[in-house]
Amino acid sequence: MGRSNGEVNDQPDEENQPGSAGFRADSLRPRSPRSSPAEPGRPRPSRFSSPDVSCDGGSSFASVKMKAWEFLWGRDKEVSRTQQRVKRRMARRWYKRRGVVLVIGLVGCFLLVNWWMLLSLQDQKVGIEGGVAGNSSSAVSFHVKKEGMKSVWKRVKPWTGVYGRLLAWAAHALAEGHKKPEPKDLWQEPFVPASAWKPCSDQRSFTSTGGNNGYIMVTANGGLNQQRVAVCNAVAIARLLNATLVVPRFLYSSVWKDVSRFSDIYQEEHFINYLTPDIRIVKELPEELQSLDLEAIGSLITDTDIRKESKPSFYVKNILPLLIQNRVVHFLGFGNRLAFDPIPSQLQRLRCRCNFHALEFVPKIQETGALLLQRVRRCPQPGLLDHYLVGPYAESMLKEKGGHSGKASKYLALHLRFEIDMVAHSLCEFGGGEEERQELEAFRKVHFPALTLLKKSSKLPSPAALREEGLCPLTPEEAVLMLAALGFKRKTYVYVAGANIYGGRSRLVALNSLYPNLVTKETLLSASELEPFKNFSSQLAALDFIVCTAADAFAMTDSGSQLSSLVSGYRIYYGGGKMPTIRPNKRRLADIFTKNNTIEWRVFEQRVRKAVRQTKHVQTRPVARSIYRYPRGNECMCFTE
Repeated sequence: MGRSNGEVNDQPDEENQPGSAGFRADSLRPRSPRSSPAEPGRPRPSRFSSPDVSCDGGSSFASVKMKAWEFLWGRDKEVSRTQQRVKRRMARRWYKRRGVVLVIGLVGCFLLVNWWMLLSLQDQKVGIEGGVAGNSSSAVSFHVKKEGMKSVWKRVKPWTGVYGRLLAWAAHALAEGHKKPEPKDLWQEPFVPASAWKPCSDQRSFTSTGGNNGYIMVTANGGLNQQRVAVCNAVAIARLLNATLVVPRFLYSSVWKDVSRFSDIYQEEHFINYLTPDIRIVKELPEELQSLDLEAIGSLITDTDIRKESKPSFYVKNILPLLIQNRVVHFLGFGNRLAFDPIPSQLQRLRCRCNFHALEFVPKIQETGALLLQRVRRCPQPGLLDHYLVGPYAESMLKEKGGHSGKASKYLALHLRFEIDMVAHSLCEFGGGEEERQELEAFRKVHFPALTLLKKSSKLPSPAALREEGLCPLTPEEAVLMLAALGFKRKTYVYVAGANIYGGRSRLVALNSLYPNLVTKETLLSASELEPFKNFSSQLAALDFIVCTAADAFAMTDSGSQLSSLVSGYRIYYGGGKMPTIRPNKRRLADIFTKNNTIEWRVFEQRVRKAVRQTKHVQTRPVARSIYRYPRGNECMCFTE
């Protein structure tokens, strides 16, 4: 650059330009760091001067400025890229953290919802309001009692006990399954093969006998259903021995504590008149025989004198001579003392005729039974079997309501055979520990002394072995697990038959919680309606018999129960293939229940359904099995193509 009057010329010299003739090649050579900044010919930089001052040695001001900008821009870009990388890294970390937080939040919400659903299921209680309400079609209304969260949290406890885990799964499945359809065969039985069997035990092929060989008296023991079997067996024995039957009596039991007579439960005149073509029946012994000491003359026959399920030949050989000699024989107890095979077909048909046609409940029981059916269905429309069970009251209830008003609701009847006598006699254990064992042993000593003696004198199977073989009645907890696994929805109306469940109300907590629409005869009837039946357990059992037999589906918990056997047989005889019965295979269920701590609910459902489905097939009566439970056979029913 030139110098003029001490001012810097902003225009570069032409000779120093790359294109000028005076441009030197070494003008761009870097200056030695040792050169003094105050060399002659170079101005001192002003502290206010621009940093873009051209260097001596011929470097251009524009070139230096460009390099400076390139350096600064490159550094800025590198810094920018570094900042972007940092930002992206931080963004990735933030998204990861947000995803983890989101997943945790969703899981927490899911667990909270499940907890609330289970809590709601356990908290719900069903109450029955008010008995009969005028002439309304249903006198029963259900309500769910709700409490505040704090009180619920303090009061509700999680499921506990042997089946606590499975009960929690069942509650969850029922809460989620309210929109799912029920299994197709839940309320059905195989219709085509079942409907091919028709009732025909009312058809007679022989004439009445004179009953000339003497009189047979029967005082039947047990409850209502054991007595019913004894009565029909006595009818068959009277025919076999050509004897006159005195109207049966019922033995007072320290277990049942019922003083009911035959005429308090069954229509005596109908019983006599219907069976008159078959045998001779009288209400009392002739006066000349009433004063006899039957025990002294050897005419009192107890259950110890007759083997269980004795053949007809035993009676002909041992009882007939005694009957002819003393003119009267008194069977005391007579529980299951006549075999089912081999029996002449006409005697078998007579037994069926007695059970399905001759024994009709008295009007008091029929009327109350019809009232129960109306209320459990919440509609006056009669069912398929009502006419056979409650007689004229099925139609009278309908007339009072002025015709078929609405569709009747389906209901399931469940017979919980879990009274203390069954529990004690089974020799099983039910989770009550030492206290339970002592209580049941004390009951056995009083009511089953022979069983107590047998325990002391011989080695019996252990409770675990009995359960494994399916010889223990289902507990209420096992019963409700079975119903839930089969697919019955939570809103299903469940009628529970049975009295004085062993363990009290605490044993029904699971059943009440999982199926809140649970009713009994005590909740469906008012106190005044129940009053005539108080202290008459057999008459109360008759009401259970009616409601269970007429149910859209019937589930038993112990196949050895007489009520379950008679109810299922009645449904087969009159049901026409439309009255399904759930008969659990307890041996298979016992194997499933032993895995309660590990089995998944879906697997549990599948196995229970398979175990029950296998018992729904239509079969004829197996050899030596009860004609009252399995009436499908030529003696009781007729097969039609």
